[in-house]
Amino acid sequence: MIKTDTLIVGAGPVGIFAVHQLGIKGLNCQVVDNLDRIGGQCIELYPDKPIYDIPAIPACTGKELTNNLLKQIEPFKTTFHLNERVNEVSNENGQWKVKTSKNKVFLSPNIIIAGGVGSFEPRKISLNDAEKYENKNIFYSVNDKNKFKGKNVVIFGGGDSALDWTLELSKIANITLVHRRDEFRGAPHTLSEIKKLEKKGKLAVKTKYQINSIEGNSSIKSITIKNDDGKIEKIETNYILGFFGLIMQLGPIAQWGLNMDRKTIKVNTENFQTNKKGIFAIGDICSYPGKERLILSGFHEAALASVECFKRARPNEKYRFQFTTSSKEIQERLGRKLK
Repeated sequence: MIKTDTLIVGAGPVGIFAVHQLGIKGLNCQVVDNLDRIGGQCIELYPDKPIYDIPAIPACTGKELTNNLLKQIEPFKTTFHLNERVNEVSNENGQWKVKTSKNKVFLSPNIIIAGGVGSFEPRKISLNDAEKYENKNIFYSVNDKNKFKGKNVVIFGGGDSALDWTLELSKIANITLVHRRDEFRGAPHTLSEIKKLEKKGKLAVKTKYQINSIEGNSSIKSITIKNDDGKIEKIETNYILGFFGLIMQLGPIAQWGLNMDRKTIKVNTENFQTNKKGIFAIGDICSYPGKERLILSGFHEAALASVECFKRARPNEKYRFQFTTSSKEIQERLGRKLK
């Protein structure tokens, strides 16, 4: 069992900033996210698109924002549990007991839900027999790239994840990249490198194709893909990697007994606590009168929620507001010397 002052569900920008706000108050936390990397929507949906409404930063990409936020919380040495979702939540003597999809158990007085508009889950192959090969021959994320060493791998998708893994895995595996369109949405530089490797015969690229069938018994032997003109092509493969984008699901959170408003969670505006004491919701997933779905709004919500988290985690200590510019205590936590 992992004991922590606060469990944060969601590793997007608002969740990361919550780590900072808890950390400067002396609280430790753990972060759980259903995706395989940190950054939430900023990384998955617009890593290279500019964001213009972060205070004091005229423009930055989703990736740059995430990296800067991670640098900001380095002093707190926070543990992130990725590719993991919260499945069960129960209350035990005023503490929240949380069990995840990987059977980890957390015990904490506080839970902060910072999951955007729900947990992101990968779009999956819609063929009837695809499910039986999941986590065996079909994957929607990569945890251990060495699994694919020397193997035939077909990668589906046209975004950054598909292109990045095509480039990376081409160093150790036989790769075929398949996309349903001629145009790719990923970084131009990555695509350019892939085209160079294609010309050298290091990998294959198939456009205007979609998966048509899977052949195999206990494991996949081959697949067929079908193009827009109806042409069918067979590819022998050991593994399929699907990067078809994400869908947003509220998931088990909908069963927690929270006060829901469609797919958002109602909170108060004093500390962004839900109708369950010790469970908070911040970012796009929370709702209240006048709510604006902006990253900066989520930062404000994280700051106020962290105050109540402190009171619950340290009931015998008096909360004292301190400016980071003048507090020796805070600057020591950040590993800096007060000037």
